[in-house]
Amino acid sequence: MSMNDTPSGERVHISFFGKRNAGKSLLVNKVTNQDLSVVSDTKGTTTDPVMKAMELLPLGPVVIIDTPGFDDEGELGELRVKKTRQILNKTDIAVLVTDGTKILDKSEKELIELFRRKKLPYLLVKNKSDLFDEKKCDIEAGNTNVNGSDDENTILVSALTGENIEGLKERLARIKKDDEDGHPLISDLIDKNAFAVLVIPIDESAPKGRIILPQQQVIRELLDIGASATCVKETELKGLLEKMKPLKPDVVITDSQAFGQVSKDVPRDVPLTSFSILMARHKGFLDAALKGVKKIDELMDGDVVLIAEGCTHHRQCNDIGTVKIPRWLKDYTKKNIKIESCQGRDFPEDLTKYALIIHCGGCMLNEREVKYRMNAAIDNGVPFTNYGTVIAHMKGILERSIEIVGNKNE
Repeated sequence: MSMNDTPSGERVHISFFGKRNAGKSLLVNKVTNQDLSVVSDTKGTTTDPVMKAMELLPLGPVVIIDTPGFDDEGELGELRVKKTRQILNKTDIAVLVTDGTKILDKSEKELIELFRRKKLPYLLVKNKSDLFDEKKCDIEAGNTNVNGSDDENTILVSALTGENIEGLKERLARIKKDDEDGHPLISDLIDKNAFAVLVIPIDESAPKGRIILPQQQVIRELLDIGASATCVKETELKGLLEKMKPLKPDVVITDSQAFGQVSKDVPRDVPLTSFSILMARHKGFLDAALKGVKKIDELMDGDVVLIAEGCTHHRQCNDIGTVKIPRWLKDYTKKNIKIESCQGRDFPEDLTKYALIIHCGGCMLNEREVKYRMNAAIDNGVPFTNYGTVIAHMKGILERSIEIVGNKNE
């Protein structure tokens, strides 16, 4: 991925929902101006969620998601409906596509209520406006009294003729993603012209020929505000700091797994934090992570800890999530705890058996999905924290690692 590309986790996720044969997939193709989804008169043509990262003008970088019909039937249909409901957890803007020639049925009204309960911005798109008998007036603004709907978010379109597709895109562009709890990664914590040292271990678990996404994003933010950065391995950090004397960096940001060594090499008066802690703040769950990490000191023999990653990758022999953190946890707690892990979309529905959930920074997940996972844990009474917070706590430097955040995390 280019450093100029917008990561999927930073894009607005727009998901199209609807019953089979409502014209959902055809509408997705019209909106994206691509043959993103297979279109057929046969019910249930879309069998799995289809995702596409793209630029949707005038909205900008988005991920468009076409979902299977939520009225699908049979055992396989139930699985498709389940996948459709899971997509809600990562959706920033929901689009409910209905057959505008028919009155909304119970399932469609229930889905609207689900959007509202989740506080999810949505549009009700009444498709097939070319078949409406009544006069279409003020179609650009949407007629809120067409065929049984009094929803102020209604808009009329025809996926077949392309009527009002641009109006739909304009309406989508006016819906703002709810990001009031989110923060930049680093740009609001340092001054312009600041100098940062980024500590990036290069070992067997590092991706070949590239650096990971949070590191790329921090570099880009620093460049955007006019700051500068030097990247160094943890083994070379001490020598770099010696060469810099009497100057000192304005901040040192490290990969969490090198926290122990880096904290020894960085003078106490130099702010120190990790990419993972900055990412937790950026995604809006650092407060929960700081509360959840206290559970580590209360773990008992037999407790089950879930270590969750938002991405999927080939696991190396010394993988951070499945090898290093479990080893450090057992060494720190001196308890016979059981470790389970999951990655990608496979986040468990039933969390009741876990004593603690330790999540990655969530760089590959959008804010809404990370918060869904956090809230699902909290609703079940399960503490929720993340890699960087856990490692800093076990190394005894958690307080220092969050000093730079200060009251800007509020």
